[in-house]
Amino acid sequence: MPDTSSLSLSAQDCLVALMIAVSASDEDIRTAELVKIESALNLLPVFSGYDNDRVATISKTVFDLFEQEDGLDALFGLIREALPERLHETAYALACDVAAADGTLDEAELRLLEEIRYELNIDRLHAAAIERGARARHLT
Repeated sequence: MPDTSSLSLSAQDCLVALMIAVSASDEDIRTAELVKIESALNLLPVFSGYDNDRVATISKTVFDLFEQEDGLDALFGLIREALPERLHETAYALACDVAAADGTLDEAELRLLEEIRYELNIDRLHAAAIERGARARHLT
């Protein structure tokens, strides 16, 4: 397992890691998902001042962790450590937007979203509203 003890993530890194994780969860990173991530990085106030060059490092970390047996647990450990509670719903909303970006939600994406809801302690009613908003934004 990669040594994550020396890895220090910012709150913004955590948001990026979750978006990358959702995109990679079905082992098919689609262009629409990458465009959604890039758009979030460029347009949302939460990413103001974020060094977009960090995306490659965060992506590699996520991919390396996904190759490990307990990698998802390690990823959530890093996120719990660095992501303030005030950004938990933001993280879930971004994850939902990336998952919905290509117009389909497969089983792996749905399972990861469920895990994110659990790990970030997102209230079920709030999660439903966030999911509905993501679906509405990505209807064709």
